[in-house]
Amino acid sequence: MALGPRLDLRQSQSLVMTPQLQQAIKLLALSNLEIEAFIGEALEANPLLEIGTAAADTPAESADDLRRTTLESSPVDQLIGEGRASDDRPLDIDPTALDTDRDTGDAAFQAEAQTPMAGTGGGEGPGIDERGAGEPSLAEHLHAQVGPASPDPATAFAAHALVDQLDEAGYLPIPLGEAAADLGITLAEAQAALDVIHTLDPTGVGARDLSECLVLQAREADRYDPCMARLLDNLDLLARGELARLKRLCGVDDEDFADMLAELRGYDPKPGLRFSSGGGDPVTPDILIRARADAKGNHLGWDIALNQATLPRLIINRTYYVELRGACDDRSSKSWLSEKLADANWLVKALDQRQKTILKVATELVRQQDGFFRHGVSQLKPLTLRMVAEAIGMHESTVSRVTANKYLNCERGTFELKYFFTSGVASSDGEGAVSAEAVKAAIRQLIEAEDPKAILSDDALVDLLNAKGFDLARRTVAKYREAIGLGSSVQRRRQKALAGIR
Repeated sequence: MALGPRLDLRQSQSLVMTPQLQQAIKLLALSNLEIEAFIGEALEANPLLEIGTAAADTPAESADDLRRTTLESSPVDQLIGEGRASDDRPLDIDPTALDTDRDTGDAAFQAEAQTPMAGTGGGEGPGIDERGAGEPSLAEHLHAQVGPASPDPATAFAAHALVDQLDEAGYLPIPLGEAAADLGITLAEAQAALDVIHTLDPTGVGARDLSECLVLQAREADRYDPCMARLLDNLDLLARGELARLKRLCGVDDEDFADMLAELRGYDPKPGLRFSSGGGDPVTPDILIRARADAKGNHLGWDIALNQATLPRLIINRTYYVELRGACDDRSSKSWLSEKLADANWLVKALDQRQKTILKVATELVRQQDGFFRHGVSQLKPLTLRMVAEAIGMHESTVSRVTANKYLNCERGTFELKYFFTSGVASSDGEGAVSAEAVKAAIRQLIEAEDPKAILSDDALVDLLNAKGFDLARRTVAKYREAIGLGSSVQRRRQKALAGIR
């Protein structure tokens, strides 16, 4: 075969993601608060965009009568499903389509959906600098006390450095000798600095282990006598439930031993956590659901709406566009202005289509899980993304993006949309399956109601669950029990034995 340059024609298929398609897919996965930030960036980049007032007639859907909406499938979903992702066509959406064949929710519910919620960007809420300010952290709380507690500048400097080494629970996680070497001071100087930290509030910070933490609190309460010292030196026996042996080591009678355990339960094993910032901001729901009832209280269905308090309404200032258009003299300026108008039109349509898609998925989700919203977690059904996607005629990946990072608020609380997608467990009667979350709730209910003198083993739980209609193996019950943070029968027996001592 001769070697040399030549031209060949080849035909192949490929999926091309256009910039507009990539942005539409990105918008689907964003929560309402993230959309708010995205819109803020768009407002800075495009002078034709501005924030409008929220629509007064936000649509709501009825999932009880199981009526299908007339919403179009997402153009993004259509392009992916049909293999035509390279088509760069706009999202042609009729703004009135969202209201077709729908019932309008009651006025109170619509007002609630548009009312700015605490911590959101709607209305005249606090600025970002105000929202960022919260309770002081553990380090800030301790740094403020070090100066008054230590008049010696060298000791105060070392104490400040050790405070920065504490973990979120208030413990010193590194050996004191290592900390002294890092600071270039002697071990005695480091110990003096640590002694200063031990005098700070909350009592117990700066401890190197649990025993030392509890000792500091016992001394603060003036309860650190020889008996309490022996108790705190043998916490491993307490953890194993060897109460009789521990009582003999402490040399006390039953009444004194019960008092010591009651005192010990009043101490905080992780005093630094009360200042931890791990709690974060409260979750802001993206979707609001309320039950609809008649005058007699009979259930009529559900009102579903997006939380307009966290969803700014983007509009195009066409008057400003006309003014700019009249002032454009050269071709480059007119081209730039036309590009900004096209971008603005497409973004408004993409955001409108995003709302439609979210409402469509949420409506089907409520329809599928109607039992949960009416009766609780025991009626939660097994559900997959594919089941929802097939019901509404969308691609599974689109449903996955819609349910990502979004929360739903109903009368039972606020839940992540992913919460409603659970695996199934076969029922003992062979009629369908039940949700894994319903099984966990049943296990928790059985364990909470068990007699402290007759702790249920996993085998006993299997029998009781089979009687309730759950066909489960012992290993599956143990897995679900551990998943919800409940110990084995031995561990629960020890815990309830300790709790029974007063």
